Amino acid sequence: MTEWNHKQYDLLERAIMNGKQIAAYRRGTEYVVVPRRLRMISGREAVEAMHPTTGEQITLFLDEMDSFEVVR
Repeated sequence: MTEWNHKQYDLLERAIMNGKQIAAYRRGTEYVVVPRRLRMISGREAVEAMHPTTGEQITLFLDEMDSFEVVR
């Protein structure tokens, strides 16, 4: 998902604000996480997220994500 549209950004931002889980897909792997923050890291947009069960911190770069959906 190299080009994100306004609707996709809006869905992601609302998931962050409301503490909703997302399922992010990257290179055939599904990551179900709770997004915490959207930020720039070295000129790339990234979602800082937390695994809902283990609490592990995960950083997902938007330009590496194939797709995502809000799941809860």
